[in-house]
Order: sequence, then C-alpha cells, then structure tokens
Amino acid sequence: MKKFIPLFFFTVAFAYIESAVVVYLRELYYPEGFKFPLKLIPSNIGLIEVGREAATLVMITTIGLIAGKTRWQKVSYSIFVFGIWDIFYYVWLKIFLNWPESLFTWDILFLIPVPWIAPVLAPITVAITISIASMIVVYLENQGRAPLAGKKDIAFIIIGAIIILISFILDFRLLTDGGAPDNYHWEFLAAGELIGLWAFINIIKK
Repeated sequence: MKKFIPLFFFTVAFAYIESAVVVYLRELYYPEGFKFPLKLIPSNIGLIEVGREAATLVMITTIGLIAGKTRWQKVSYSIFVFGIWDIFYYVWLKIFLNWPESLFTWDILFLIPVPWIAPVLAPITVAITISIASMIVVYLENQGRAPLAGKKDIAFIIIGAIIILISFILDFRLLTDGGAPDNYHWEFLAAGELIGLWAFINIIKK
C-alpha cells in the first residue's frame, strides 16, 4: 500500500501539467472564459490535442505496469492514477481560473473517439469510485485475499463502463453541430455505477 503515496503525489503533479495546458488553450481560444458552443480551432491543433490525450492514457497505463507486480496491481495502480488525475485536474483549474463555477458546470471531458461532455460532477463521481475500488483491490491482495473475477463479473464491469461512456457521448453531435449541452443523462451514469459496483462487490467477496 506504500506505493499509493508516491503515486498520489506523482498524479497530483501530472494533473497540474494537464490543467496548465488547458489554461494556455483557454487563454488562446476562450480569453473571455470557456463556454459552449465550442469554437472551431485549426485542424493541426485539434490533432495535436487528440494526440496529447492519447499520450496521457499511455503514460497512465505505463505507470501502472511499472508500479504493479501482479495483474491486479498493474490494473489497480493504473485506475488509481487515472482517478486521482481526473479529480486534481479540476482542483488545479479551480485554483488557476476559479473554474468550474460549480460541480454542475458543463465540460468537454475527452475527444477520443468522439467528444465527451458532462457536468463536472459526473467524471468526478466516477473518478472517486474507481480510485477507492483500486485501493481496496490492492489492500485485499496484500492481505493474501486476491479477488477472483469470473467472466460474468468482468462482463458486468465492462457493461457498466460502457453505459457510463454512453452518458458522456450520447449527445456529442450536439457539439459538432455547434450547439450547447443542456441535459445530461444522469440515469445512465447511475445505472453504470450500480452495475459496476454490484460486479465489484461480487468479485471482492470471492
């Protein structure tokens, strides 16, 4: 469990870098403050931004592979880093820009493979859930009680994750058509969280 401490500080620093990039982008394209509808940016900048997001995922995955010894640890450390990074990304933006105004402020979360949009509370909820779950898994394994995941359990976790993803991307065409989001599908988020938690509880019971 001691690895979570350096991983935490690494991730907080990594989130600082990520949020700093967003500060620069907003200064260039949204000097009056970020808001929807999205502004068109040069295609080369858009491709670089997509590449930056892909590189971020590679870095997060690599940290887990380096830090973990077992399969469970590698996955758990990667998930932990992703969750803490997402939380502190918004913490730093709040410090730098006093944004978001509230947890219900809309944000564009990701661009791969299509734009993800949701109120800030939605990704933070997921981030907190997966961070805690990852710590529980590593703790149990260190106690000699490694979780046992059957194909059915893994399938339900994947289904839950897909439902949550759908809540983020269901209305992406609204953005590409120059619109502004106004109705998030909280029911999809709740369903995905509940399905994932149910499967996770079944796994750790084993």
